[in-house]
Amino acid sequence: MTRILEVTDLILRDAHQSLMATRMAMEDMVPACEDLDNAGYWSLECWGGATFDSCIRFLNEDPWERLKTFRKLLPKTRLQMLLRGQNLLGYRHYEDTVVERFVAKAAEHGIDVFRVFDALNDVRNMKTSIAAVKKSGKHAQGAICYTVSPLHTVQAFVDMAQQLKEMGCDSICIKDMAALLKPQPAYDIVKGIKEKCGKDTLVHLHCHATTGVTLVSYMKAIEAGVDIVDTAISSLALGPGHNPTESLIEMLEGTGIETRLDLDRVLKIRNYFKTVRPRYKEFLSDITGVETEIFNSQIPGGMISNMESQLKQQGAGEKIQEVLLEVPRVREASGYPPLVTPSSQIVGTQAVFNILMGHYKVLTGEFADLMLGYYGETIGPKDPEVLEKAKAHAKKDLITCRPADLMKPEWEALRTDALSLPGCNGTDEDVLTFAMFPQVAPKFFATRDQGAKNLSKEPSKEAPAPAAAPKAGEAAAQPTGPVKYAVTINGQTHTVSVATAR
Repeated sequence: MTRILEVTDLILRDAHQSLMATRMAMEDMVPACEDLDNAGYWSLECWGGATFDSCIRFLNEDPWERLKTFRKLLPKTRLQMLLRGQNLLGYRHYEDTVVERFVAKAAEHGIDVFRVFDALNDVRNMKTSIAAVKKSGKHAQGAICYTVSPLHTVQAFVDMAQQLKEMGCDSICIKDMAALLKPQPAYDIVKGIKEKCGKDTLVHLHCHATTGVTLVSYMKAIEAGVDIVDTAISSLALGPGHNPTESLIEMLEGTGIETRLDLDRVLKIRNYFKTVRPRYKEFLSDITGVETEIFNSQIPGGMISNMESQLKQQGAGEKIQEVLLEVPRVREASGYPPLVTPSSQIVGTQAVFNILMGHYKVLTGEFADLMLGYYGETIGPKDPEVLEKAKAHAKKDLITCRPADLMKPEWEALRTDALSLPGCNGTDEDVLTFAMFPQVAPKFFATRDQGAKNLSKEPSKEAPAPAAAPKAGEAAAQPTGPVKYAVTINGQTHTVSVATAR
């Protein structure tokens, strides 16, 4: 009897986020939608992650209109998004009513499957968004961020899956954002989830391809009973991206396992995006091969290249190896968080400052908050000395409650601030856009009527260069107060407040 393996394709979101910094314009995706909708996918990931940010920051495109367009062009297929739990699509926690409004609007405009994760695997930070998805009548997928540490065991991941199922999740996703999932753990975790949560529990596997081993991990997970896997059309696959859809189809021949995919349609989609990719060469990742050193540093490929670029801007390019060695040490000191947005940016930035200015001589505000529990609970304990420096820097104490429990209602204040901006149309969608990116939204609202950009057709395709981080010694020479720096890590530019640790 033939067994069906379902497939989610990432071409409309994570594929171009990973390979071309999320710069693909909507007009370059529209021509492929008919074939994508008829190819037989379980779902198409098309929204969330960094797409919302990139739409308003670089493409002058309304992300809500993008979602509505996808819904019209893809009527037969589930639309899927990636949601950062209590962070939604921003880089801070939001009060519960904001989370509930965001989920309701995303569901209203077409999202069918919400893949909800928390950067620290703190299920308390997923509770409100999962409940909101269930209230909307949509599919709630609880995601486990896969990582490796002395404390991240197969049993720990299986136990988290059970917690997510008890919270009402319709499926469980193993999310391997750095291509760390080797074949045997893939088999063991999927088998463990099926045994503990029930054979009828839908298990979905998402892996990047950066280390070169994860297509084999897919095969082992399939043998263990995984139900759905994520792939990307081969013309936008591999490197820091994902495993190719066509390779998965061919790999299954003779196994008694098949996908529902129409290979002719898939090849048409491949050929189309093969013509699109060269137009975005200014944004393409330099990483095209295999990066097995990630098994040691656990740093996603795009994060490595951005840290290297940042160090070179300061004339400190030779320090990249020191930074790569420092990242795991910072991660251990902060309780072994998985390296995924925003924790990857926070840990990576702190590692850069440690090498340039001395170990924990300078702390970012975000790193202090991570140490003090304001992003949630980590699996491991914090380094006591670094914890004391974080308290002194932030001038606040460690918390152990769910961070959002400390937040006051903020919707009315967000609405008032958004409505004061020229170009804001007064809708809940615009208020939510402002809430996610309050520094970027004002410019977007003011220029929205100029229409969306396609950077592959712009005379100058380069994004504005981020401000350089301080050279060694600069912050130490200015200890009188916090200094703000724009730091680009993992393809995202963040403003961090830096002060000399006391």
